[in-house]
Amino acid sequence: MPNSSSISEFLLLPLADTRQLQLLHFWLLLGIYLAALLGNGLISTAIACDQRLHTPMYFFLLNLALLDLGSISTTLPKAMANALWDTRAISYAGCAAQLFFFVFFISAEFSLLTIMSYDRYVAICKPLHYGTLMDSRACATMAAAAWGTGILYSLLHTASTFSLPLCHENVVNQFFCEIPQILKLSCSASYLREVVFLIFSISLCFGCFVFIVVSYVQIFLAVLRMPSEQGWHKAFSTCLPHLAVVSLFVSTAFFAHLKPPSISSPLLDLTLALLYSVLPPTLNPVIYSMRNREIKHALRKLLQYALFQVP
Repeated sequence: MPNSSSISEFLLLPLADTRQLQLLHFWLLLGIYLAALLGNGLISTAIACDQRLHTPMYFFLLNLALLDLGSISTTLPKAMANALWDTRAISYAGCAAQLFFFVFFISAEFSLLTIMSYDRYVAICKPLHYGTLMDSRACATMAAAAWGTGILYSLLHTASTFSLPLCHENVVNQFFCEIPQILKLSCSASYLREVVFLIFSISLCFGCFVFIVVSYVQIFLAVLRMPSEQGWHKAFSTCLPHLAVVSLFVSTAFFAHLKPPSISSPLLDLTLALLYSVLPPTLNPVIYSMRNREIKHALRKLLQYALFQVP
């Protein structure tokens, strides 16, 4: 029976059983990864280079794009390397680092999405106070709080998870190191502390979710009271993309971790993990740029500048 001191590596869940399917998954994941890098990179560059986008909403969107880049870069490169080289191994330190950074980026992103809902609430429900409540200092403080919360939250869970004695095999039934899968390897009587942390974390996430829902109820009530259709369109064009991103992020993550054990299976767990870890970072740039004229205009200017600068 192994223990944590004797384990030097973990074996991750393979994406496919045959070599041909592994290579197919490698190219598929490579395409998704490059699309996420391109989309989030373009959004980040456009916001940074266009002076008209130096507003609180786009400042938070820039942070969201950076967090999406970090989260998808934590999981997919290792999965692609394992599929390409036909291996399943990840070192003990590599697994701990992967878990730390993934939890950090995901928790910081959820905190940032909560802040972004507050930004939209103030912009639409308290427009006269927007400049005071959302000045540059307040925005920087809130963004730093989101990143800092992610670091503290991740340190807590990573230290708690990897301090547990591991009494089972070193096979992780997921394509990356994930807390629930690591807990399954620990001794049955020793993981209750981390379970308590997880319950506390779920409660915090639920609190943030309730805050987002209440904010949007207030926003929609305020929009319905607007006299002009132009005001409706402007409000919905900035709020609906954020609401879509929140819904995509929350629905995939919550179902992946709160689904009934009776329907759990390695294939379902793998599919859900791919959905909540890969889908939001890839689709967020598309969602935010579809109905946003400012983003479209900034991207068009950026692409025209890049094309004209090519010798």
